[in-house]
Amino acid sequence: MKLKQLLLSMSLTVAVLGANAQGWNADLGNGKYKNPILHVDYSDPDVCAGEDGYYMTASSFNSSPGLPILHSKDLVNWQLIGYALQNQFPIAHYQSVRHGDGVWAPAIRYHKGEYYIYWGDPDFGIYMVKTKNPAGTWEEPVLVKEAKGIIDTCPFWDEDGRAYLSYAFAGSRANVKTVLMLSELTPDGTKLIGNPAMVFDGHKGHTTAEGTKIYKKEGYYWIWSPAGGVKPGWQLAMRSKNVWGPYESKIVLNQGNSPVNGPHQGAYVETPNGEGWFLHFQDRWAYGRIVHMQPVVWKNAWPIIGVDTNKDGIGEPVMEWTKPNVGQNYPATPLVSSDEFNSHQLGLQWQWQANQNPAEHWGWSSANLGYMRLNCIPRQKDMKTMWMVPNLLLQKFPGDNFTATTKLTFENNPDAGESNTGLIVFGEDYSYIAIEQDNLGKLKLVQRSMKNARTSKEAETEIVSIPIDKKTIYFRSKVEMITKKEPFDASVTFYYSTDGNNFKAFGKAFTPRAGRWVGAKIGLFATGTKSISDSSYADYDWFRINDDNK
Repeated sequence: MKLKQLLLSMSLTVAVLGANAQGWNADLGNGKYKNPILHVDYSDPDVCAGEDGYYMTASSFNSSPGLPILHSKDLVNWQLIGYALQNQFPIAHYQSVRHGDGVWAPAIRYHKGEYYIYWGDPDFGIYMVKTKNPAGTWEEPVLVKEAKGIIDTCPFWDEDGRAYLSYAFAGSRANVKTVLMLSELTPDGTKLIGNPAMVFDGHKGHTTAEGTKIYKKEGYYWIWSPAGGVKPGWQLAMRSKNVWGPYESKIVLNQGNSPVNGPHQGAYVETPNGEGWFLHFQDRWAYGRIVHMQPVVWKNAWPIIGVDTNKDGIGEPVMEWTKPNVGQNYPATPLVSSDEFNSHQLGLQWQWQANQNPAEHWGWSSANLGYMRLNCIPRQKDMKTMWMVPNLLLQKFPGDNFTATTKLTFENNPDAGESNTGLIVFGEDYSYIAIEQDNLGKLKLVQRSMKNARTSKEAETEIVSIPIDKKTIYFRSKVEMITKKEPFDASVTFYYSTDGNNFKAFGKAFTPRAGRWVGAKIGLFATGTKSISDSSYADYDWFRINDDNK
């Protein structure tokens, strides 16, 4: 489908579902925007200008599909238009859940009519994918360099036709970190050549320098890098007249007196009229690494990101600002979070925890039947919790205060043994509300929770359960931000209804927690315990998000 057709389709979806059926909206409607522009966990965002506006990608780690592709005309209103990876690579390796592995800090660039994305998989090396149509199919990934511990890669093509790649190291794999590297790249972008060189050492004052982005502006080569750690860090810019350095460095963005902790790691981009903008993340605990945008001005050939409140040449984040001047106004388009399941394709917001094994049939969209089916495929016997279950269908938290509601019908097979399906809020701590069949074929409504899911060897805790004789049921989860400053705590309350009108709170309030390098997620699941020719299953009629800030 062509990009314009796809964007029109998505715009119509937003209109049909209604303004309250979506998540966070940063467009204030008066020519200004508020930060964050995306209150969604698009970690390590990178952006490039293309033929038809701007394109963003972000870390996707182990989730499948991976490498999200977002599009915008004005840098404020974004739409998710696809993924560059339909499966994580290597495919067989990522058929098992690999929390926190996979795609780390990608960079997207537009070069000679093609879009390129580079990323480092900390266990396999540097990958590249490319396409001429970012809303369409991307080519199969190329392994540019097999390596362990290389991350945060970024390509750069110079005017003379030579190409380069900057990168950093993951200390957990490489046993070194806080240094930035540069290597020459073949002009076609498929292989590193020559000897790599260290171009920055952050051990004296800029620990955990990583997240490289390389640019050229007004005769200087620039390497931008975050430092100081995810939650408390700052943004560096380095410049040199020679691509190999030496580079002089300067802090160009920090928290200062603003409420935005750790503002760093992202993308510098310019509009056609020369305005500069920096899109970066802020780690908000269970909400993940959400996306902010700062204006950029240049003074004495150095960037000032945000506002220089202290007049020291170091910017601080803004909370509201005038939208970029891109020649015209575009309507507010909150990211789509709801799904009516009326298409043969799931909404793009959904991801699995791993690549689907061809021998496993987790579920399907229906062509025109108006629901999505999840099958209660048996868990592996060693999976006592949801942490390593691959067939969790999840999406990122769509905002700070929201309600998610879903309607399902559970078609249980009494011979299938224990099986369940429901609504889950997932992270290193997680909780869910579900309808379950026990070994005797009886149904009950349950809330189960798990603390320290990544490290615990205990089974899930059943907080509360009651018998139920209804197979069609509505589940609801209400997520509320409790504190508006660090550590941005939240609370989750589950509800159920048998008629879709009267909802009753169920179980105990739950405090969501981030996953492995990602924010908490919300979504649906169906699992079983017994291998049988016809498993229990659940048909989900719809899944709807309401923004509770309105």
